[in-house]
Amino acid sequence: MKIKDTLTHNLVEFKPIHSGRINLFVCGPTVYNYIHVGNGRLFVVFDSFARFLREEGYEVFYLQNITDIDDKIFRKASEDGTSWDVVAKKFVGEFLADMKSVGVESVTFYAKATAYIEQIIEQISTLIRKGYAYETNDGVYYDVTKFKDYGKLSGQDLEMTQAGARVEVNEDKRNAADFVLWKKMKPGEPYWDSPWGKGRPGWHIEDTAISEAFFGAEYDIHGGGSDLIFPHHEAEIAQMRAISGKKHLSRYWMHVSMLIMDKEKMSKSLGNIVRLRDAVEKYGPETFRFFVLNSSFDSLLSYSDEAMKAAGETVSRIGESYRKVRSCRGSGPGSGLDFSVRREAFREKLRNGFDTHGALTEVMSTVTEINRTLDRFNSGEVKDALSYFSLVNSIMGILKENLSPSGSRLIENLLKARKEARLAGNYQFSDTIRKILEDSGVSIQDNGPETEWWYS
Repeated sequence: MKIKDTLTHNLVEFKPIHSGRINLFVCGPTVYNYIHVGNGRLFVVFDSFARFLREEGYEVFYLQNITDIDDKIFRKASEDGTSWDVVAKKFVGEFLADMKSVGVESVTFYAKATAYIEQIIEQISTLIRKGYAYETNDGVYYDVTKFKDYGKLSGQDLEMTQAGARVEVNEDKRNAADFVLWKKMKPGEPYWDSPWGKGRPGWHIEDTAISEAFFGAEYDIHGGGSDLIFPHHEAEIAQMRAISGKKHLSRYWMHVSMLIMDKEKMSKSLGNIVRLRDAVEKYGPETFRFFVLNSSFDSLLSYSDEAMKAAGETVSRIGESYRKVRSCRGSGPGSGLDFSVRREAFREKLRNGFDTHGALTEVMSTVTEINRTLDRFNSGEVKDALSYFSLVNSIMGILKENLSPSGSRLIENLLKARKEARLAGNYQFSDTIRKILEDSGVSIQDNGPETEWWYS
């Protein structure tokens, strides 16, 4: 399998750190409003990617953070005349509802930033101790000049970064590009106690604190939107590598490009957004998923009613072909259509840089052949065709029929990951998985090498 790696700008052969197991971290939302279709593109792409990895036989722990403490949340609370935590709780729920509505089901765990303050403080303390961070009157900052590879992911020169940095009114900051790790409390803001006084975390530090809590200092794949490459992901790399001394934070980087409307980036600040839930209600989740996946994930994608209608027509054609196969008696002499070749062609497109557009092109070619030869299908070909549609849908999620893994299978996957962690002596990770299950209403009991589970 090959990955389009942002760091090397190449299509590179993927080699997991642990045989048969992949740790995947993707940056999640800041919960202060409803997500838009641009956000939806990101989450659908990585949902499909995680599904594909599992179909390839990997055990995947897909971790996503949720930023539930942020200036944007404070502003929304002020506008609504309520408290920040009410806003955060509401939009966590709305986000999860949107994910369910569009068929995003592959995330193993959503980690809220406020649940990892202890780990955040520990990381900042380590950075100060190692000389990478310093305290000022208003917080704690990371000194970017101390990390020689700062800017490598985005291809930006540090001197140019310094010159182009947005300079805030802060005479204590050593360098214009230095970023905040801890913000000291301002009147009326929420706070946690820390060695630097009452305050709250900066944005970048939450991700490394969360990923280290689950995966350790280094893991397989980090994903996110292309708008996060700089400064967010540069900051993550600088933080974790300074703490660990390792060569990598993540071995591979995947970035989904922006969704545009009228040749502009879609964003709440510009006001040119279409809420994901509105698009799903108007066109259906299958159509939205096809629209997103029928393009290269690292290329700009233009959203319009015309594009969505075209996607809907194609989805209808695929669904109609599936329904015809399902009702076919299979009493013909045989069409000679080789579905093993068709399945492999579909998989190979995904193995080669996760080319979902190429994979869906293969699907449409197969649908054309099915429609042309269906009246000659024998019973074995009917079975093979249904298996083909099941494979496509398990990864793409473009048929109304839900052929995806059940909740029980997800629990079993978590327990398998926990067992491997225990055998490897990684008891912290094992305990983390136990807590995830217990928080989700699942009780477990170890009986020798086996583990029993039940809903509490």
